[in-house]
Amino acid sequence: MARYTLRRLLLMIPTLVGILLLNFIIVQAAPGGPIDQMLARFENADAMASTRLDTGGGDITVSDDSRGARGIDERFIQQLEEQFGFDKPAHERFLGMLADYATFDFGTSFFRDRPVIDLMIERLPVSISLGLWSTLLVYLVSIPLGIRKALRHGSRFDVYSSGFVIVGYAVPGFLFAILLIVLFASGAYFDWFPLRGLTSPDFAELSAWGKVKDYAWHMTLPVLAASIGSFATLTMLTKNSFLDEIHKQYVLTARAKGADERRVLYGHVFRNAMLIIIAGLPAALVGIFFTGALLIEVIFSLDGLGLLGFEAVMQRDYPVIFGTLFLYTLVGLVLKLVSDLTYVWVDPRIDFATREA
Repeated sequence: MARYTLRRLLLMIPTLVGILLLNFIIVQAAPGGPIDQMLARFENADAMASTRLDTGGGDITVSDDSRGARGIDERFIQQLEEQFGFDKPAHERFLGMLADYATFDFGTSFFRDRPVIDLMIERLPVSISLGLWSTLLVYLVSIPLGIRKALRHGSRFDVYSSGFVIVGYAVPGFLFAILLIVLFASGAYFDWFPLRGLTSPDFAELSAWGKVKDYAWHMTLPVLAASIGSFATLTMLTKNSFLDEIHKQYVLTARAKGADERRVLYGHVFRNAMLIIIAGLPAALVGIFFTGALLIEVIFSLDGLGLLGFEAVMQRDYPVIFGTLFLYTLVGLVLKLVSDLTYVWVDPRIDFATREA
């Protein structure tokens, strides 16, 4: 198993390189790069200055020698290309990026003038908080509910609970977030929770218990909004997995031998039924941690990695785009490996090393 783990870790390197190369090509081909973004900012600034001068009254006019009137100086564009590294061929920039990423040096943001690693570390606690508590809530509710539905398959409880979880799945997370804000944070009905942020302004002055309560107070609505869409998938997956295992021959044999029902359920069925749920855990974690919470972060003004990556794409901030992409890919690959190792822990009969050989 150690050899298999080492081989999987080594395979992460070409996988990361391939994904970065593909996205590097796509991003380079997209119109409106960082230089165009910077020039547009200068042109907009000149236009606003011209408007202020023209509408200020008196005889003040804009000289024809201004940058807005005569266009952008070519030397200035060359300076921008040197600053952003676009004076080098694309392959040199990509190889240089790989060399830097090998030491986790993600460069400096084009428009924030801060190291990308600092920006990600600053935003990471927000995404981890939202993703961790959302995942925990979903699994704590969905797995027991799915088992209960499997044991009472076809009953009223099964039918009514299926209706609730499917309705929850049909409601988009951002729409549910807005509904929660209107009901519980806007003051139109109730004013129980804050509208924005992860903590209160006076968080540092609170006691330890006060900090815990303040943190929970701020996270309640975002976590509920981020979790609502995941309940149905995991609940129905758990139910169907348990139904499939309950009707297998080994369960009937265990019951015929007089084994206790609880022992049959949790000693035999549970371990086998949970395999398919464990297989989907990496994708669920990556989705909730990074991609699924983007609109939730925007609605509740939570500065997480999802919002950081979205802003970087809109601004063509290449270092931030590739830095966050590298982090997403690395975390996804590591979680996939953890998923396979957990497979073996749950069911020792599974041997990935032998299968690959």
